[in-house]
Amino acid sequence: MTLTRRRLLAHTLAASALPAALAAQAEGAASAKTLRILVGFPPGGGTDAIGRLLAEKLREQLGMTVVVENRPGAGGQIAALALKSAPADGSVLFLTHDHTISILPQVVRNAGFEPARDFVAAGGFATFVNGLAVSPGTPAKTFPEFVDWVKRKQGGKSAIGIPAPASTPEFLVKLLGQRYGLDLVSAPYRGSAPMIGDMLGNQIPAGIASVQDFIENHRAGKLRMLAVLGGKRQDALPDVPTFDELGLKGFEDTPYYGFYAPAGTPEAQLTRFSQALAQVVAQPAVREQLVNMGLTVGFMTPAQLAERERAYTAVWTRIIRDSGFTPQ
Repeated sequence: MTLTRRRLLAHTLAASALPAALAAQAEGAASAKTLRILVGFPPGGGTDAIGRLLAEKLREQLGMTVVVENRPGAGGQIAALALKSAPADGSVLFLTHDHTISILPQVVRNAGFEPARDFVAAGGFATFVNGLAVSPGTPAKTFPEFVDWVKRKQGGKSAIGIPAPASTPEFLVKLLGQRYGLDLVSAPYRGSAPMIGDMLGNQIPAGIASVQDFIENHRAGKLRMLAVLGGKRQDALPDVPTFDELGLKGFEDTPYYGFYAPAGTPEAQLTRFSQALAQVVAQPAVREQLVNMGLTVGFMTPAQLAERERAYTAVWTRIIRDSGFTPQ
């Protein structure tokens, strides 16, 4: 092959490779401008609604595409494992509440992840409480009436729905049974949405979940919330008493909501996201919507969320240990 032909062939190959290289570069730039927010529960539930609200506002603050990616199942474990294997470049975050971070690693023998090792806090925005609600076919209008109904009409036995097995609501079911002398059985679901669907259809008489899962149906009169945890009544539900008022003490500490990134995510990426989240949470319209969902809104820096996580985990470590629960 002559030198001229070699040069011609080299130029031809280079020219043909250029579009592919440019396409790959464009694809990389596009992916860098997309933030995926993993949600460990199905569409239609409280966490999903919160994620979609924040994603819309974060899109404006960050100037990039922000998408919610539902990875439901196992109380958020599937989404947590997806986060663990995600690139630590700020392109993937996990929106979750206390269950997956503080509770799940204690109740599952091999969760497949360790929050302190595999994740890093990226910022928090709210605390919330769990509560008990009854289905439309359950006649009780107050929690004492519910206890009386179970004792007198149900032979002291009742099933109570929970959004996930071995979750905070499951321990609450057990503690309520012990406190009031009832044989209460947890009925676990894959998230709050299917549980509430069965409650609306009177397939199960009651459920325990977060306030944000119940609040819209409560306001519409389709379900009735009878009591909530926490040290004070919720602003969005001033007429619903706390379990503390009803005599069940020791549950004033409230669970949290926050964002987590894979361990090793650059500090600059965490700071950028945290600052954007702070700006979103400060917006009156966003705050109002979150409060209406039943949340107590308050921005937490990554360090503050990490400390909140540690304190809450310590409380529930004691509760789970004292309950005699064996990790499964």
